[in-house]
Amino acid sequence: MSDGSINEIGPESDGTFNAKAMLLILGIGSLAFILMLLLGAYAPALNSGRNGGTHALSNGATGFSALVRLSAASGRNPLVVRSMAELDSEDLAIITPDHGSTDLTDILENRGPRPTLVVLPKWNTLSDRRKSGWVRVSGLLPASDPEATLAPGVPLKVARVRTGREPLQTAPSSSPAELRFAAPRVLQTISGRRLEPLLTDRGGRIVLAQVGNERLYVLADADLLNNHGMGDRGQAAAALALLDFLNSTGSGSVLFDVTANGLGQSRSPLRLAFDPPFLGVTLTIFVAMLLAGWQSLVRFGPVRRPARAIAFGKAALADNSAALIRRAGRESHLGDRYADLIREQATHIFKLPRTLSGDDLDARLEALNPDRSFATAAGAAAEARNRGELLDTAQSLHKWLEEART
Repeated sequence: MSDGSINEIGPESDGTFNAKAMLLILGIGSLAFILMLLLGAYAPALNSGRNGGTHALSNGATGFSALVRLSAASGRNPLVVRSMAELDSEDLAIITPDHGSTDLTDILENRGPRPTLVVLPKWNTLSDRRKSGWVRVSGLLPASDPEATLAPGVPLKVARVRTGREPLQTAPSSSPAELRFAAPRVLQTISGRRLEPLLTDRGGRIVLAQVGNERLYVLADADLLNNHGMGDRGQAAAALALLDFLNSTGSGSVLFDVTANGLGQSRSPLRLAFDPPFLGVTLTIFVAMLLAGWQSLVRFGPVRRPARAIAFGKAALADNSAALIRRAGRESHLGDRYADLIREQATHIFKLPRTLSGDDLDARLEALNPDRSFATAAGAAAEARNRGELLDTAQSLHKWLEEART
């Protein structure tokens, strides 16, 4: 086997699977895999929620996205809540169910004594086929729909009255004067034995109430806060004043819940890997993988050529012959042949007559080294039957020759 038969593929190869092509494929594949993981982790959060519902992500007339943007622009740090765990905060939470049949039990139990505003549903809407995310109002919901929002714990009675858009009145003892809302054309009001009025119309009908001594508030008419209502500058200013009034002292945000509207999401183990504090561990593992990949791709030191199957030179030939003899189990039978080899070397070195042979030659060799007997060493070599004995006798013959030469 010659060196020319060995094909080496290095960084400069022009083949289909050269290093640059493989690096490009690996990079694109790794990036696609990471993006797939991120998409799987955050896909639920990417839901825009622009379905015309009555929630903080909706751009429809009955949605509340305008109030969210207004709160952000005025420094109130709104947070759209998609999980129950995010409601565990002292900040004001605004709940806007699409219908009174929505079960708010878990949300209200989670909130406990913390400030919570429940906005009752009012309008029956249909999706606008011409504009995505818009709605068409088909009329008012039956009064029984909003009445069931807090039932049976807080029974409500809903009434609707037509108004001339006169200002609503605040309860002098508790509500701030900044709540200068104007009544919508059709005003929805509530009544109930546990309700403490905070905002009423001129007839004393309740528009905003506190439930007993709890920090649970009920807004009867959604038009005071929804996108349609925020189109009026005065209504928008009053809405911000309402958020500040209901929120906790020293609060840092306003929570807009969308879990009641079916836009919530559970905690994903995959997303935990990309959220603090586990993000640091994920980045560490990613960097370790990059380093391992770099080490596998970058060569350290010169190229090590593969060894030949059959080496060059007499030494290699001798090694191969010895390996064959060893494999055949004939090592122990080579002692006498080694002794003959020493005889030939001694005859050549000491220029003995070529006609000498047998006992005559051994007698001449015996006289060359009085300190070590050639005949004894040669006889031991001929009788050797294992590798150890053969090695000892060969060393003895070699020493005899070296001593004879000196």
